[in-house]
Amino acid sequence: MNIKSQILKMAQASKRTSYELVKASTKDKNKALVKMADGLLKGKDALIKANKKDLANARKKKLSSAFIDRLTLNDRRIEKMASDIRNVVKLEDPVSAIIKTWRRPNGLLISKKRVPIGVIGIIYESRPNVTSDSVSLCLKAGNAVILRGGSESFNSNKKIVEILRAALKETSISQEIIQFVSTTDRKAVDELLKLNNYIDLIIPRGGEELIRKVAENSSIPVIKHYKGVCHVYIDRFANIEMAIKICFNAKVQRPGVCNAMETMLIDEKIAKNFLPLMIEKFKNAGVEIRGCAKTRKIVKLHRPTAAASLFSGFRCGAEPRTESHSSTPSQARLSGARVKDIKFAKESDWYAEYLGLILAVKVVPGVDEAIEHINKYGTHLSDSIITKNKSNAQKFLNEVDSATVYVNASTRFTDGGEFGLGAEIGISTDKIHARGPMALEELTTYKYVIVGNGQVRK
Repeated sequence: MNIKSQILKMAQASKRTSYELVKASTKDKNKALVKMADGLLKGKDALIKANKKDLANARKKKLSSAFIDRLTLNDRRIEKMASDIRNVVKLEDPVSAIIKTWRRPNGLLISKKRVPIGVIGIIYESRPNVTSDSVSLCLKAGNAVILRGGSESFNSNKKIVEILRAALKETSISQEIIQFVSTTDRKAVDELLKLNNYIDLIIPRGGEELIRKVAENSSIPVIKHYKGVCHVYIDRFANIEMAIKICFNAKVQRPGVCNAMETMLIDEKIAKNFLPLMIEKFKNAGVEIRGCAKTRKIVKLHRPTAAASLFSGFRCGAEPRTESHSSTPSQARLSGARVKDIKFAKESDWYAEYLGLILAVKVVPGVDEAIEHINKYGTHLSDSIITKNKSNAQKFLNEVDSATVYVNASTRFTDGGEFGLGAEIGISTDKIHARGPMALEELTTYKYVIVGNGQVRK
């Protein structure tokens, strides 16, 4: 069977079973999800074996460490995949929920009711957990799903789908609701994007090139999950210790994901007290800094040779600190970041999603300029302000045009699981239909249900 015929047959099966899935009760769907979670744990060894093939191929191709990290499966990550499915079981079923009801003067009772979207095609790269997350969320929301993962994770994705489909054999739900494109030929994606009679929505997840290609070539509506150029802005009224802790987490905890900080902005009034300490901590963690001229000048003039005195003597907008220094870098380790350690930031650095231990740093006059920078260079995904000033915090929340905006917290929390939404199918940077972590509700649409008593229109 050629690729065109194969993809068409898959889409037709998905459409057919999507109508069957509408009839499934919440109990039926939850039972299927539990079986899937159990199946992943039982099939852990086989899954890790399949994943090792992908990892070996990735290393042969000399792919980046960040990419390999996203690709890797181990006991802990498989257990997390199973746990995420179980979390979806615990969530309220959005299907058939009544959003709103009202009665018209003519007596018509009108209700706005949540319903499944239908058939969802998901085109994604590298991260195998996207496979199980997508299936669990689509199933609970009553949708059939067609999966087309990246070639680098082909063996892992194929094994996950085998396990999940096998689990459905013990339930009343058809295996056909999960379709897997079993070829790495790119023509398969081209064919998939033409089938608007069978597929209701396309969700691409991966690099910017993939997402742009899908959006430009699809005849089917697309919800885009573009790159994450995320910012943390250190306001002049920030708690320095808190700022260091949050920025370090946002950049270093897992740099290869879309909600990691890529640009750090600092108010010029706090920069000379904050920057030398922060950059030194980044330097010790192996982070490459690309800074503006002011950043380089401040580091040149203010080396952190006495961490304790810097921390104890200053906290902008607050009284001198009295708490322990335990969360600051030790004075013995602070040999001092030097200006030669900091590369000049180019214009392209403000747009860059590094997905690694590289950070762009800029000193700005204040909160207005920080907001202007974020709205110009950011990707509207996840941005944070560190401040004790309520007015500046509210201004940032109101004016930064991003899906998720934070005060005094790491951008790394932009995640369906962290938001209590169960697993997520991605983080949408679109504004229409879905924005931010995309979970169960975002995988439904609605229809109007009207009950009358013989009314006719005059």
